[in-house]
Amino acid sequence: MIAWILVGGRLTLTPMLAALPQPTLVVAADGGARHAAALGVRVDVWVGDFDSSAGVHLDAPREVHPAAKDETDAELAVRVALKRGATVLVFIGAFGGRFDHTAALMLGGIRRAREGWPVILTSGDEWGWPLLPASPLALNLPPQLTLSVLAFSELRGLSLSGVRWPLHRAAVPLGSGWTVSNETTGEAVTATLEDGWGMVTVLVDGAEMAKL
Repeated sequence: MIAWILVGGRLTLTPMLAALPQPTLVVAADGGARHAAALGVRVDVWVGDFDSSAGVHLDAPREVHPAAKDETDAELAVRVALKRGATVLVFIGAFGGRFDHTAALMLGGIRRAREGWPVILTSGDEWGWPLLPASPLALNLPPQLTLSVLAFSELRGLSLSGVRWPLHRAAVPLGSGWTVSNETTGEAVTATLEDGWGMVTVLVDGAEMAKL
């Protein structure tokens, strides 16, 4: 079951976003509910402390939590999605908001991927996929997109193809800039890892967005 988790960052409508498989379940995390209209989806549950949803009007069941809590609204939304049977988690509006929330989403996405749930993070013009030894990636992407592999730990045995500068069983230090700003070729992108935690990110350029 594909669950879309609407969170409060930037949303840009792009062909890649339009090509996402439609969700079975939509959970809005507080101010992320404002994306529902642009996406043309109905929200099944609206979760949070509602401190960032002023001016958002949505006819959806609410799950209200106090502002003084131990989880972010996004984490609460994930809990609801998993309780309702989600098997794939897609965070929409993941980039372009507060940096601390974006970082928490990326790290939380890696944690959920380690627990066995496929995870995608997107704002339409920016994308992220956790990369783990047990979760190799195969992505069909347009050419000339900026692709990076972010090392959230030391990476060992990183192999990357379908990009301008491919890699074979590379060792990448934690936080290294070596694997930042590669470029897709239009061939299928594959990424595998022998040890460590990483994330493949993609920036959609103006030419791709112009196809709308």
